[in-house]
Amino acid sequence: MKPRTIAAFLAMLLTGLLLISYSLSAEAVESYAVHSPSDTVSESQIQVYDTKVIITIPGAEWASYTNTKSMEPVLNENAHGIEIVPKSIEDIHIGDIVAYETKYNRIPVVHRVVDIKKDELGAYFVLKGDNNMKADAEKVRFSQIKYKLVAVIY
Repeated sequence: MKPRTIAAFLAMLLTGLLLISYSLSAEAVESYAVHSPSDTVSESQIQVYDTKVIITIPGAEWASYTNTKSMEPVLNENAHGIEIVPKSIEDIHIGDIVAYETKYNRIPVVHRVVDIKKDELGAYFVLKGDNNMKADAEKVRFSQIKYKLVAVIY
């Protein structure tokens, strides 16, 4: 074989190996189905009139969001939310969207609960942005969860 042919063959082989490696690593990513949030606000708490809507949610707080694209199309800079402070670990369910503080900084991250697991320290939440390929690396404990999203207003 000529040196040019060998170089071209090696380049194609290397490209093929890289593509196979990438596809295998993408398959190795744990896949999570997107679940709907739990039903936190009952119909009896909502009153709809011609000129206003009244939703009675004790401890509710208004929230706005930054467009990081991780939670689109559910949340972006045009969305506003009504959040509550969860009282216990039982208030958080798979599918819920929560704001939590990471161990690394105090800026809240808003992601969906995709799994609830236990280890030697107790229960923890697996969180993932709807548009992110992987779940967040951190095991999120209940003490890190600051808010649970109960309504979105666009």
